This record gives sequence, C-alpha cells and structure tokens, in this order.
Amino acid sequence: MVRPVRIEDLPAQRRLDGRKAAVVGAGASGRAAAKLLCALGARVRLLEKDPAKVDRDFAALCREKKIAVEYGEHIPEHFAGLDLVVLSPGVKARDIRPLLPAANPPELMAELELAGRYVNAPVLAVTGTNGKSTTTALAGHVLAQFGLKVFAGGNLGTPLSDLALSGDKVDAAVVEVSSFQAQGLSTFRPAVAVLLNFAPDHMDWHQDMDEYLDAKLNLFARMQPEDLALLPESMREALEHRDFTRARREYFRPIDRFECELLPGEHNQANMEAAYQACRRFGVEERDFREALAGFAPLPHRLQAVAEKRGVLFVDDSKATTVDAMEAALKSYDRPILLLAGGIYKGGDLAALVPLMKRKVRYVCLFGASREVFEAAWSRHLPVKWEPDLESAVRRLFAMAKKGDVMLLSPATSSFDLYANYKERGDHFKRIAEAL
Repeated sequence: MVRPVRIEDLPAQRRLDGRKAAVVGAGASGRAAAKLLCALGARVRLLEKDPAKVDRDFAALCREKKIAVEYGEHIPEHFAGLDLVVLSPGVKARDIRPLLPAANPPELMAELELAGRYVNAPVLAVTGTNGKSTTTALAGHVLAQFGLKVFAGGNLGTPLSDLALSGDKVDAAVVEVSSFQAQGLSTFRPAVAVLLNFAPDHMDWHQDMDEYLDAKLNLFARMQPEDLALLPESMREALEHRDFTRARREYFRPIDRFECELLPGEHNQANMEAAYQACRRFGVEERDFREALAGFAPLPHRLQAVAEKRGVLFVDDSKATTVDAMEAALKSYDRPILLLAGGIYKGGDLAALVPLMKRKVRYVCLFGASREVFEAAWSRHLPVKWEPDLESAVRRLFAMAKKGDVMLLSPATSSFDLYANYKERGDHFKRIAEAL
C-alpha cells in the first residue's frame, strides 16, 4: 500500500510557500486545485467568469484561506506576477496563453498535472473518445474487490487533488483523463495508461483531429519501459511506428471473454477487455475479474434501462454525445429501435450510419437543436420527424411503439441547447418514461 505525500511533511523545495498561483475555473477540479495550492503554501487567486459557480460555502472557504476571487472575463491583469496557472478541464489553454505576460510567463498546467506531482500511488489512467467513465469505474471496482485500496476519479468525478490533500493510503489511483486534461500534462506519468478508442469529438475545442489525437497521446509521453500502454487493436497500424511513448505497448480488442448483462454491446466488450488487461498489472487474474464483474453496477446514462411500458424498453444513453457512441448503442440491441436524437452537434459522419440504421431503427424522432444536420443525413432513407423538446418526441414515439421495441435516447450531441448537461437530459427522459 502506497501513501500519498503528506503535504505537511514535504521538504521546503517541494512546497510552494510564497509563490503566486491562479486557478482558472471554479468547478470541482478548480476548487480542489485551489485548496491544494493553499495547503502547499501558495498565494492563490481564483478566476471565474460566472459568479454563480462560487457557492456560499466555497466563498466562505476562500475568505478563510485568503483566496482572492476575481469574476468576469479574464484579462491580462489577472495573470500579472504569477508563478503558476492551473486550468480547470473546461478552460482552453490557447485562450489563456495570449493573456500571460511575455516576459517570465507563469507555468501553465492542468489540475491533474498539479495533483500528480503530490500523489505517490501508481496511476492507472484511462482516456479515449468513448467509454472512459465506464472503464475507469469498472477498473476501480475490480481492484477494490481484489482487496486493494483504490482511489477512482479524475474527470470521472472526484479530482485527483482531493487524494493529494487527503493523506489516504491507496494502492492504486484510477483516473479518467479527458483530452482537455491531457493537453496540460508535463510531468504526469501513469504506471498503466489506456487509450480505448479515437473518433471525431470536441471539434469545437480542438483545432483539428491531429491536435485531438496529440492531446490524447500526451498522456503516454513520460511513461517508461517498465510502464504499460494499452492501445486498441484497430489503431495498431496508425500507432505502431509513432514515437509517442517509451512504455511497453500492448493491444486489445473486443473479445467474448466476459459476460455482463448490464454492459451490452461490442463496445463494452472492448471496455471490459481493456479494464481486465489494465488490472492484470496489479495482480488480477481472469477469475478475479469475472467474480468482481458480477457485482459491478454500471454508471447511469450509459445504455441504462430506466423503464418498460407496454412491452417497450426505455434506454437512457444520454452520455452518447458523439456519433461513434450512437453507433455503438445501435449495435447493442437486436430489438427494433425507436431512436431519439438531437442537441448541439459536435461533428462526425451521420450519413455513414444509414446502412446500420436501416437494419436497426424503425423510426427517428429528433428534438431540440441541429435538426437540419440530422435531417440532411437521414430523412431520405428513414422516417424522421422533429419535435421542439424531448417530452414531445418521447410521446410521439410511444404513440407508434410496438411491444418489443426499444426506445433509445442516444443523442450523438451535447445537451446544452435544452439542458445543463447530459445527466439532466437523461434524468428528464427517465421521468417522462415513468410518467407515461
């Protein structure tokens, strides 16, 4: 069992006494980073555009810890005289760099990078376009059932900075890593890192697909030959001759090794295989993994059956915010599908889904934004209707549903046209279904 570095026991050269730091963004990661910086002795400034993001309790903590809070648009004055700037996952580094002083600019990093410098446990890191949260949660569950003391978090939920602050004893830190976080890493080194897959996503964030892939691969850049990089077999040709890591490379593919009724579809076979291969590094055998899998409760909003009415199964896949995630969902069912899609479209080839949809989908009802994008791709090939909101779309489909159908919310979009996040969208879908 490995104990994280106790902040109070750090030698002076590793502390940040008297150094000036700013945290950009007051979400969970930003708040955790601000608290860690204070514990390290830094003088901390929190920059947040939206005052509503700083609740009463955290505002009181800021006053207690003497964290200066600046609201509104970020300006160069906010970054003057700083030694360090920590970015929350939702903040683009390229938006902040022009605001930094040209002479002696502060070090710019992700919260994960900061925390990683003060966590001594071996890290199992998971990235990819789809399936990160499921695989992270599954690996964390399996290692815990195996008898290890495990931290599971990162982009999944609990920031790694909380582990650095806690002093908890852990054998492994299992962390989900987004491309946003991976871009801001410079010393972070996992013992095991997994790239699940790669497909168009976040094209509103990354300049192009090359930058997006470079961000993902930056997670592997500091790994050494004794570390393990797990990569998808489908990308072997693209990655085999690319110099992005010194770690030992192994490739995985979806195979019918494990069964879990709550993790349907080929994509979940790949997720389970990746989690198993990663957990083997910590001593887990196939039998151990299978036994732990039997007690795994999948995360909500990921192919989650939420109701059944008149023989129609209602499935919440609101976390499917990409076209690839929608494709995986469609492949997961042999029953006729009534598909709910729509929202803020982030890119991807909708037209390429047409052959699959002709086999799987009986009817499509769009809702909210991006109607014109979906209709242009699908309306000549499938029955497609549009409703302004999710409830109207669900009721339209339910009126024509037949016993044995699956009503699948798998939007292939972000939710920000109608909802604060994918969770709120999925929760609303469940309430609508239950009320029918």
